[in-house]
Amino acid sequence: MTQLDPVVMDAAAHFQNSTLRERIVEHVFVGQALKALWCRGVVDVEVLRSEFDAHGYDLVMARAETVRHIQFKTGSTVKPGEVSVSTTLAAKPSGCVLWIRVTPQLDMGPYFWFGGAPGQPLPSLAEYPSPRRPTHNKAGERPLRKNHRLIPGKAFSLLPTMDAVLDELFSPQREVS
Repeated sequence: MTQLDPVVMDAAAHFQNSTLRERIVEHVFVGQALKALWCRGVVDVEVLRSEFDAHGYDLVMARAETVRHIQFKTGSTVKPGEVSVSTTLAAKPSGCVLWIRVTPQLDMGPYFWFGGAPGQPLPSLAEYPSPRRPTHNKAGERPLRKNHRLIPGKAFSLLPTMDAVLDELFSPQREVS
């Protein structure tokens, strides 16, 4: 066996290398999105990365007047559970959350969408509760994350393919519910 032979990564490896895993998912998403756009004849898309997640998004994709601030969430379950979303994402003109199912081999899809039409903000977050911080403070408590809301998985719409994701991101003709 050489160092480059395939191995099966165990669940601990995904947790212990979560930052690397997150970067791989982002890079693969961008590559697949740009490839699908290329196949549609679309070559005028800008991709900008956030240096750190302080403003509620991981990636910005822009085409013509549409600028999408995208927050990625991932999981290995069939559908998303509750998802913590920053309220600062709601202040962006076309903010959205894309939950991506990721297999242990880092295959991606299907996708789940929480957002509005191009040019429209996120649906209102006001009705959703604030989640607790994942870590304890010095007093051993998990205080509320005041600038986050806990969005239930049922608020997300299934997008089975990358083409469906691109339609949500950039197609002004889609029907708004």
